[in-house]
Amino acid sequence: MKLDVCHFSGYKIQPGRGRRYIRTDGKVFNFMNGKCRRSYFMHRNPRDVLWTVLYRRKHKKGTLNEEQSKKRTKRTVKHAKPIQGTTLEVILQKRNMKPEVRKAQREQAIRTAREKAALQKKSKQQVAQKAVLKQQPKQVSKQPKPAKAKQSGKRY
Repeated sequence: MKLDVCHFSGYKIQPGRGRRYIRTDGKVFNFMNGKCRRSYFMHRNPRDVLWTVLYRRKHKKGTLNEEQSKKRTKRTVKHAKPIQGTTLEVILQKRNMKPEVRKAQREQAIRTAREKAALQKKSKQQVAQKAVLKQQPKQVSKQPKPAKAKQSGKRY
């Protein structure tokens, strides 16, 4: 007993069911029922018709092994890699240091950074003061002119 497959829907056709259509070029089409035959002749795309096998395959509907077909997510594996400018040995050495030593080093680094920033600030202030002094013209003390004596009478 041979089961044909519907050309439009993709379902199996039992013996004694369906229709066979043979095109003028000799290609044979098997249709399950009139609904499939009419849909094919109306040039409907079986991938867009919800009840066809092609639509279900395209949109991944009702697969038997859904759990198996899901992709497994990769588990991240931790690797110790050197960071730019430092080697792996230096990083491991810092990790294995005692917390008190690391704290003391950190405080020392902070202290030196603050001192350096203070020196830079002072030097900037000195440069600014010098620039202000250069910009100011030398002040010559001007003495006010004595007021003119008022003249009375007509002037010729």
